[in-house]
Amino acid sequence: MAATQFASVGLSFASAASWGAGDFTGGIAAKRTGVFGLVVAAHGTGFLAVLVLTLIRHEPIPARHFLLWAIAGGLLGSIGLAAFYRALAVGKMGINAPVAAVIAAALPVTIGIFLQGRPGKLQLVGFAVAIIGIVLVSKPEAFHERPAGIGLAVLAGVGFGGFLTCMNLAGASGVLWPLCIGRLSSALLMLLFCLFARQSPLPTPRLLPLAVLTGILDTAGNAFFMMATQAGRLDVAAVLSSLYPVITVVLARSILKERMHRVQTAGMWMVLVAIPLIAA
Repeated sequence: MAATQFASVGLSFASAASWGAGDFTGGIAAKRTGVFGLVVAAHGTGFLAVLVLTLIRHEPIPARHFLLWAIAGGLLGSIGLAAFYRALAVGKMGINAPVAAVIAAALPVTIGIFLQGRPGKLQLVGFAVAIIGIVLVSKPEAFHERPAGIGLAVLAGVGFGGFLTCMNLAGASGVLWPLCIGRLSSALLMLLFCLFARQSPLPTPRLLPLAVLTGILDTAGNAFFMMATQAGRLDVAAVLSSLYPVITVVLARSILKERMHRVQTAGMWMVLVAIPLIAA
């Protein structure tokens, strides 16, 4: 049991690292191209990569209701990701990424407690500390101002929370097929949005490699998350994987030179303290 929980924690951290790096590269690309085409390229890449792995590993095709959950997750995730990339493009990554993470973590945690029972006291404390820490990371310097893109970040968090929940249900029968179907439905929905908005369905050739890298990182994060939920609790995996803003904020600060004030720094330390509590 302990080894399984340890594996779940490790996979959740891997998910957070992949998502955080993918959000950083996606945020950079979203500043220079349309978000719908960016998601088409990113999730189209993810679909092809997972399809190849699925065929190589000969994973059995799940029952229809598992595939329906995967489709629902893909649709919710694509809407959330498009809103998220736009939020990163118009505002600060160090603010909007943590806000989306708080919303995204709240829904699966609530459902996980309802389905699997209340976690231990230390884990509950860890959840609270992690969420408070992420909120502090999201605080702007001018507290009277509404940060740019904050509404989009909230919408992104709702979409991500729905995605995590649906993919957890879809992943009861496997990892690769649900992820493959989810990526396909996501790419097709964003392709329709491109047609209606009369946007290019793909980024410019100069940005295409960045979009492909974003898709690989994002899809890897999703695969790690689904494996983490299979190895342990949904709420634990959801909260730990939702620490991905730490990676995004650090990359934004070190590469883009985004400034981090004292409240955000305190939030980062709270996030780090929460990790061993949640893993207890």
